[in-house]
Amino acid sequence: MKQQVSRLSPHQNGKVFAVLMAISSLVLFVPFVLIASAFDPAHGASAMMFLLMPVFYLVFGYIMVALSCWFYNLMFRFVGGIEFESKGESL
Repeated sequence: MKQQVSRLSPHQNGKVFAVLMAISSLVLFVPFVLIASAFDPAHGASAMMFLLMPVFYLVFGYIMVALSCWFYNLMFRFVGGIEFESKGESL
């Protein structure tokens, strides 16, 4: 059966995505800082930058996803939603 997503929650989706972005930025940023510091110890990343990167990812991830969900909800009226097909399991 085909179904359409008629509404995406901007706040909930923004929260989830923001936390995922903050965590993934740490996973990517820590090795990058270590490698950069190994090659050029005099110009290594500062502790402040190390702390602010996850915050920036969190804030901007939330804002962009919330705006995208809001825009999706606005455009749903005119072009329809994302379609997917689901199949119910019979017990």
